[in-house]
Amino acid sequence: MKVAIIGSGTMGSGIAQVAATAGCTVKLYDTKTEALEKAKQALEKILSRLIEKGRIDDKEKNRIQSNITYVARLKALADADLTIEAIVENLEVKQKVFQEIESYQSDEAIIASNTSSLSIASIASALEKPERCIGVHFFNPAPLMPLVEIVPAVQTSQQVFDKVFSTIESWKKVPVKAKDTPGFIVNRVARPFYGEALRIYEESFAGLPEGEAGFATIDWAMKEFGGFKMGPFQLMDFIGNDVNYTVTETVFEAFYYDPRYKPSFTQKRFAEAGYLGRKSGKGFYDYSETAIKVAPIKDQDMGKKIFDRVLVMLINEAADALFLNIATAKDIDLAMTKGVNYPKGLLKWANEKGIDWCVEQMDQLYDIYREDRYRCSPLLRKMKEKGGRF
Repeated sequence: MKVAIIGSGTMGSGIAQVAATAGCTVKLYDTKTEALEKAKQALEKILSRLIEKGRIDDKEKNRIQSNITYVARLKALADADLTIEAIVENLEVKQKVFQEIESYQSDEAIIASNTSSLSIASIASALEKPERCIGVHFFNPAPLMPLVEIVPAVQTSQQVFDKVFSTIESWKKVPVKAKDTPGFIVNRVARPFYGEALRIYEESFAGLPEGEAGFATIDWAMKEFGGFKMGPFQLMDFIGNDVNYTVTETVFEAFYYDPRYKPSFTQKRFAEAGYLGRKSGKGFYDYSETAIKVAPIKDQDMGKKIFDRVLVMLINEAADALFLNIATAKDIDLAMTKGVNYPKGLLKWANEKGIDWCVEQMDQLYDIYREDRYRCSPLLRKMKEKGGRF
């Protein structure tokens, strides 16, 4: 298969590596030749590291590299069977690029977007043959993260969906089908992991002299009681507060300002201050060499309450995604374990905690706040009445 990747940034380069490793002939496009050279050098470094670790040999390294050609003209992608766009999250820019690439390619060529938050239907609408368009959302870093969300637009043909789904499987990835709604599966269902953690911080810890103590306590609670590898503030610092806040804001606006997805002023102010996380040297935590590490408050009762609150909000979001047919129960749990490394699927977690517990926890939160943010999913209520399980 001939694959074209538009955009040679971290994500585009990673997808190119995945496709080339799977034996595809890949053309990696960027408008800037220096960006292409940087991508080429980065791949050399990555593959050399894999040799050092004994995961590949020189022959395999040369095979992968020989499968990738670096091009600076969009017209050079004319012979591609599958094109995956991985450029800036701007609808107008993507539509313009899609229109141009369509003018060069055959009618059978598939044109896909790696967007994490934009409407696939809107992107597809720019094409003369919108049925060829589909969302193919990889997770960063693409070579390591197994999950790929496959998102058909209302215009996407079944043939295109089937072809892309089987292709991604052949690349040794885990594809899941998601409805074309804001955030798809992962970026929708995961919002409470960040949003509720920020809310708890603002209510309970914002007044502490050492701000990091609050962040550290919430992170400790999620790791201690839930088995998460990273706490929400660690993860936001890793992703970048600017990136994470923008995704939250995009999902909030796309859902017509549903309170469940309301962004946090705390995160907004950190992003405005340039406290972006690891990449800027300071975020919710200080990453400078002279930084003094602040210890969490390891109160067992408080930690358990923090964990339970964040967990039930995550479960409620997953249940609502199932209720609204965003994806199947199997794919929702797969998405969260394979896309963001959750220790277990949220719907499986709901079964373990008990559906009655989930409903009671949500109702308690709603009784305190009287906000739509804490409305219990109708699916959880129905299951409680019938004594059901996911």
